[in-house]
Amino acid sequence: MTDFDATRALFHLPDGVIYLDGNSLGPLPRATSARLARTVEQEWGEMVITGWNRAGWMAMPRALGDRIGRLIGAEPGSTILGDTLSIKIYQALAAALQMRPDRRVILSDSGNFPTDLYMAEGLIETLGQGHRLVTVAPEEVADHITEEVAVLMLTEVDYRTGRRHDMPALTRAAHDAGALAIWDLAHSAGALPVDVAGGGADFAAGCTYKYLNAGPGGPAFIYVAPRHADTVRPALSGWLGHAAPFDFDLAYRPGAGVERMRVGTPPVLQMAALEASLDIWDRVDMTALRRRSIALTELFIAEVEARCPMLALASPRDPERRGSQVSFRFAEGYAAMQALIARGVIGDFRAPDIMRFGIAPLYVGEEDIRRAAEILGHVMETRAWDDPAYRARAAVT
Repeated sequence: MTDFDATRALFHLPDGVIYLDGNSLGPLPRATSARLARTVEQEWGEMVITGWNRAGWMAMPRALGDRIGRLIGAEPGSTILGDTLSIKIYQALAAALQMRPDRRVILSDSGNFPTDLYMAEGLIETLGQGHRLVTVAPEEVADHITEEVAVLMLTEVDYRTGRRHDMPALTRAAHDAGALAIWDLAHSAGALPVDVAGGGADFAAGCTYKYLNAGPGGPAFIYVAPRHADTVRPALSGWLGHAAPFDFDLAYRPGAGVERMRVGTPPVLQMAALEASLDIWDRVDMTALRRRSIALTELFIAEVEARCPMLALASPRDPERRGSQVSFRFAEGYAAMQALIARGVIGDFRAPDIMRFGIAPLYVGEEDIRRAAEILGHVMETRAWDDPAYRARAAVT
């Protein structure tokens, strides 16, 4: 059983702020600053280049990958860290298409994060082999899994509404049709129990700066099912994905297993920040986390709907069909969110009209939920959002 009062004390939370945006950027673990200082001063500072061996920097992508692997139900040795989520999606998609050379359809949905779709479009153009990206409504995905589909590429939890796909069922349908399945876990990892191995995923990828609290720009991870790991061909055949990087061969030879999905130099400072966060996550029972998440999201929905009849619930009402966030629709959602932030409740906005609230049980409790709903109710009842200052769009929404 996880003690959520104890985990809350492990995070730095700004005074006077109720933080409901951990689904976009997780707050700072208190241990991170000291861990970064050690990396900078004792490792980089004193060891300089010998830190790659003495401090174990080169091995960190695999070691941290396995620690994330526990949170997503991955087999040991099948998850590795590095680069960005966009790059990892590109790698997974390129590898999957090579494994289905006679098929030309990539099937996704309108709830997928746009970067995944952009990566698919760019890869299609680069390949020039007549592939097509087919995007359908989330509830229509299963009906479009045909024998034309090479790859099913979906985000498990919709970044806007929190709608959750049934990973095992859709993966099974893809496999029954002869297709492969790629899952984006950006809003799943650290938000709910995931079982990529049990669910049969072929590939999965995710980021670490949201629920996993690695900090802005935290590295991504990729999972490759062990049945594919020694045969996939990485489209981005980087130096560190080579079987022997320090042989400096002029020709590429893929590394063993998931190691071949490494590309560039590991981001040592970002990995140190992630390591400090994973020290917390190593102690978290994901079943208890999910139970707490459902209780808090249910409470938030009830409190907001009682106070704000002008807001329409955009998230599924059934808690089993959503992740650890709650979204409401409101025509002036951007201005309303800015008014809310000005009063110490931080969520965010997603176009065209989504007010989005990420609820992370490691540091959000019932008192936060009730107070946030109370403040939101005041903003809506008094039309505090109807101020020109709250309508000016910032670069990040």
